[in-house]
Amino acid sequence: MKARARLIGGRVIIEDVKEAEEIYRAGFYGAPLGAPKASPAEARAPLILNPFEAVYLAERGAIEVIGEDGSTISHGELYDRFIRSKPRMERLYTVYKSLRDRGLVVRPGLKFGADFAVYRHGPGIDHAPFLVTVVDPSEEVDAGEILRAARLSHSVRKTLTVAVHVGGEVSYIMFKWFKP
Repeated sequence: MKARARLIGGRVIIEDVKEAEEIYRAGFYGAPLGAPKASPAEARAPLILNPFEAVYLAERGAIEVIGEDGSTISHGELYDRFIRSKPRMERLYTVYKSLRDRGLVVRPGLKFGADFAVYRHGPGIDHAPFLVTVVDPSEEVDAGEILRAARLSHSVRKTLTVAVHVGGEVSYIMFKWFKP
């Protein structure tokens, strides 16, 4: 079944509670209105999807996005609107898609200073074991920034993972503290 989502002022919302619940349970997509950290049993509300989730679900045919004028917005149009608008968004989406395609649950990692917090099972079921920061291979990376990110991730018991998209593939570098 394809859920119907509406694009309202730059946000993609699944208004039908039953459809929203199914999409949320399928992989912890979106944030139930009024309960952003809901367990699957508590996700009985319209669902707000972030741009990565909306594009990913549209690409897979799980949602149909309807514009404010009532017209259907294709996956390509949605991708152009949300992802191609900024170069970094394209890199972030490539990594998001790579992680989702591996069966992982990907949530925003802003509160941890990362691009993504990544779960094996989902929020409320397990804690995110990974914080993922996306790096452009053509830019210099400051060692101090990596050290700060690694210390923060260690303090919240998560593994810092740096993702780099090169030549059509995403590579992951994991940093872990150890005592010699």
